[in-house]
Amino acid sequence: MKKLGIVFLVLVLSVATVFGQAKVIELKLAHADSTDPTVSRKQAQALTFAALVNSRSGGRIKVTVYGAGALGAEREYVEGIRAGTVEAGIASGVLSSFFPPAGITDIPYLFPSSKIAWEVMDGPFGDKLREMFLQQTGMRCLAFAEVGFRHFTNNVRPIKSPADLKGLKIRVMETPVYVNMLKAVGANPTPIAWTETYTALQTGVVDGQENPVGSILSGKLYEVQKYMTLDGHVYGVDWFIINEKFFRSLPADLQYIILDSAQISSTVSRGVMNYLNAAGLDQLAAAKVQIYSPSEAEMEQFRKAMQPPVIDYLKTRVDPKLIDELLKAVSDAVAQQKAKEGLK
Repeated sequence: MKKLGIVFLVLVLSVATVFGQAKVIELKLAHADSTDPTVSRKQAQALTFAALVNSRSGGRIKVTVYGAGALGAEREYVEGIRAGTVEAGIASGVLSSFFPPAGITDIPYLFPSSKIAWEVMDGPFGDKLREMFLQQTGMRCLAFAEVGFRHFTNNVRPIKSPADLKGLKIRVMETPVYVNMLKAVGANPTPIAWTETYTALQTGVVDGQENPVGSILSGKLYEVQKYMTLDGHVYGVDWFIINEKFFRSLPADLQYIILDSAQISSTVSRGVMNYLNAAGLDQLAAAKVQIYSPSEAEMEQFRKAMQPPVIDYLKTRVDPKLIDELLKAVSDAVAQQKAKEGLK
């Protein structure tokens, strides 16, 4: 009987151990940026999320971060998230290929500041966009983070008005939004792969390009560009997404931990992005890049010239009412901010 008791105890402990191991849930989190959190907002966000979830779940979930394209480029790992072979990831521009309404936040001169963008994307409009994304793709957007504002650089002349862009060959991503935006002011938008951009600028294949400060620095474009205009023509949005079937398979308390941690981590990403941009401007100035900040009146000229043709194009791909809702949400956020501060 004593031996039977010992055998029974061993069996119970073995089952308990196996059961405990089965409770560890693996969550692969992918992105394609650098794995250095001091220069990569996505890595900073991913590491923050992993640390929060791993600790708050008591080890029931193990988040492993795969950066630098370890699980493929953005399109590849988003396809993996949709298929369920990858649990989660952080992506931006490629999302409009899976969900066309994601492209409407690329409307030129839509957001006057990051603060207004956060108000809109974290508010009712952002909630509606996330729900549409879930229904149409089977993927859930946990939170929105920030790619940053895109600015023009070139090697010909300072750009202080839309007229200054006329005739310039500007490297762009191969997306209709950017092509339509630049054709509207008489520029020559030229799609070129990012890996070939430095050489194209260096050899004069193109005169200029447009990107956030961080990309201009990481690509060392300041070595082959003389002028920069801080017009912030497009505000990029990072989407933190997860496979919905995986998410729904989790207990309610773990779902909450993931949602809450994702939103905290997106705030970290936004902070890192804005710090890198601010510090980056000093680096660009030190590299002798001539930086110009347009006045409010000049910004209005840019907006009037570039925004309407892009909106017209997007309304052929997305429900026009959704675009109108976004424009109103931005207008309301600006009005509320001014009213709160006693401004007109």
